[in-house]
Amino acid sequence: MNTQGEEMLQTAQNLIRQTGKTLNLSDADIQKLITPEHSHEAKLEIKLDNGSKKSFQAYRVQHNSNIGPYKGGIRFHPQVSLPEVQALATLMSIKCSVAGIPLGGGKGGIVVDPKTLSEAELERLSRAYVRAFAEFIGEEKDIPAPDVNTNGQIMSWMVDEYIKIKGGSTSEEQISKWRGTFTGKPIEIGGSLGRTEATGRGGVIALKELLSKLGSKFQASGPKPTIAVQGFGNVGYYFAEIASKEGFDIVAVSDSKGGIIYKNMEPLDIPLVMKCKKEKGTLSGCYCSGGVCELKGGRPISNEELLELGVDILVPSALENVIHKGNMTKIKAKIVVEMANGPVTEEAHDYLVEKGVYIIPDVFANSGGVTVSYLEWKQNMENEKWAEEKVNTRLLELMTQAFESIWFKFEKNKGSLKDAAFQVAIERMIT
Repeated sequence: MNTQGEEMLQTAQNLIRQTGKTLNLSDADIQKLITPEHSHEAKLEIKLDNGSKKSFQAYRVQHNSNIGPYKGGIRFHPQVSLPEVQALATLMSIKCSVAGIPLGGGKGGIVVDPKTLSEAELERLSRAYVRAFAEFIGEEKDIPAPDVNTNGQIMSWMVDEYIKIKGGSTSEEQISKWRGTFTGKPIEIGGSLGRTEATGRGGVIALKELLSKLGSKFQASGPKPTIAVQGFGNVGYYFAEIASKEGFDIVAVSDSKGGIIYKNMEPLDIPLVMKCKKEKGTLSGCYCSGGVCELKGGRPISNEELLELGVDILVPSALENVIHKGNMTKIKAKIVVEMANGPVTEEAHDYLVEKGVYIIPDVFANSGGVTVSYLEWKQNMENEKWAEEKVNTRLLELMTQAFESIWFKFEKNKGSLKDAAFQVAIERMIT
């Protein structure tokens, strides 16, 4: 049994209950917000390359559609469970509502280790998922996207299968709308420019909005604010790259194997660090700064050590629960940007907020991805292709508006930015 999924669901529901009580909602309204509107399950049987057949358990949970069609990824993972999918669908409702986009929350998954399947088997499984749930999804009903172990290729198979089911060839406008049933697609079949960087870019927008509100209340330790980024995948890399262009000093980064810091916490040259990592296959020894990489220019650090550095801003972008009871007293950063989902435990969150640390919650900090997914859907619905600059401008506008609502609620009710974000989201979902 996936107890982690059960715990995740419990935590999400508790946050809604607490927020509902703060907003004086009735027990019936709170229960309505907690309970998914629909929960679908299917057994997907596919033919394997060796001619035998195999079944896989699949789910699609549709949590709340008060604001608009359900939206949320499909994950392929051996630990997928119904409680986990329900928890993630619930959090997607909150995330879309906080972001101020007209979408609700959904999530899907298949219990499978995709590494055990060939590409042909993976395609058969992806298409089987669409056939099983085709009547429940659609550009105005439920809009899936990539998630853990799924990508643009899987979305393109799913789009193709969905269009076949809907009736194949018709007008370009209609096909464009049907393509809008899935986001995170390759550009050539209706994907959006700017989607790859969107989550990282959105995190930087969130950080800059907070700093503009704090004004003189935030004092950087040096001429520029210093940042440590844990997690150097897609999200962490683009956050670091965009933040460094926006005038921040990225002084430490790490991946699953550990991290690096340059000399006396001097800023890293992020694109060069990534180039070095791709060439070597590891971050180790990629001490790059100011256009130069020196083998002895820095030192390795552990992920634990990175979290405890004396930086102004900490950006956990990898795993959940990395800031917890065991290390919360050692966190020195004044601001934490939750780019991963749930990187700070509830206990650590309350402790740090009490200490005066500002934590930008994951439901807002990493909502750039779903915001640009919404913009991709909008382009498909209108049969348009936007320039990257237009996508980035709309992302900035939407996230700035979203932060204004959070900040207004935060100033009015005090508490934390997380409390404020949930209050904004739930008020929108019940009106």
